[in-house]
Amino acid sequence: MQTDGDPLEHAEHLIAQGRAADAASFLHARIEGGRGGLLARILLVRALCEASDLNGALEQAREAVALNPNIAQAVLVLGEVLLKLEQLPTAISEFQRALRLDPSLSHARYLAGCAWLAAGEADRAIDAFAALDVDEIPDRNAKIAEAEAIKTEQRSNAGYIRHLFDQFSADYDQRMTGQLHYQAPQILRSLAELVMSGVADLTVLDLGCGTGLTGRTFEDVATRLDGIDLSPLMIEKARALGIYDHLEVADIETALNAGNMLYDLVLAADTLVYLGDLRPLFSGVAKRLKEEGHFLFTVEKHGDGGFALGPKRRWRHSEPYLRALAEEYAFDVVGFLDCVPRTEASIPVEGYAVALRKA
Repeated sequence: MQTDGDPLEHAEHLIAQGRAADAASFLHARIEGGRGGLLARILLVRALCEASDLNGALEQAREAVALNPNIAQAVLVLGEVLLKLEQLPTAISEFQRALRLDPSLSHARYLAGCAWLAAGEADRAIDAFAALDVDEIPDRNAKIAEAEAIKTEQRSNAGYIRHLFDQFSADYDQRMTGQLHYQAPQILRSLAELVMSGVADLTVLDLGCGTGLTGRTFEDVATRLDGIDLSPLMIEKARALGIYDHLEVADIETALNAGNMLYDLVLAADTLVYLGDLRPLFSGVAKRLKEEGHFLFTVEKHGDGGFALGPKRRWRHSEPYLRALAEEYAFDVVGFLDCVPRTEASIPVEGYAVALRKA
């Protein structure tokens, strides 16, 4: 492609016209011909993003950083692509690296705040936004308000949950069954055999299915096994098992109310610890259970009434609160046991294993 004048201005013009793919081809040809420096590479990344080729943009951004490892703008553009791909931990790392190279780079600080916000890390997001000049970043105060709102939610933020479990997905099973002595799935299986007249030929929904530890514990009695989890990387692990009929990346509260499939058994092993107010969940489960279907779950024990957020950012629930919710949503309490679903720093975590039946 031939053009007169500044080639970068030409590429910018193509992007403004909605011809980002043409701009990317033009820039790529110049770079391959040895006629493009860092600014051309950064603009190529932008063009590829505008053309919805995020994987191509990531490849080019990484190459730009490899060629310019100490240039903050190169590192910043890599962070931007990672943020678009929702790879939050690595995006945050790149924004922090850009700021180490150039502490005055306000856009890197702003995007770091946005990444922390997407990850549900309200305090860290507030720290990043508070360091910015409102005259330079017009939506600074709105972003701070958004982060403050997260801190008042009566459940763990969805972004925080996804960020947390995406990070843990690689060694989750080993960490849980080894280091934390995780027993919630086995506890629920024993409870099912205790309270259900027959544990066989069941349609089963696994809430917060993670890598499939609970699914594996119930697969032998399931004619259909479905799972929902917020973490795409955890869902990938569960899908690799080949035991689920359907897996969905979604918030369980939203997914329960959006679907219409009915189940004999709904399971939530170590899942409700990320929800404070359980009313939306109980409402959704009631809609998705067959008549006389069962809802089995574990929670961490709260000694007083109601529920409270524990020091590890996991919610705890009291027995009176759970029994009151069961009555409110027309469940019969058919099992309510003390249990230890896991340990924390080698200390047993006190909890409840609860079995409800749809009345």
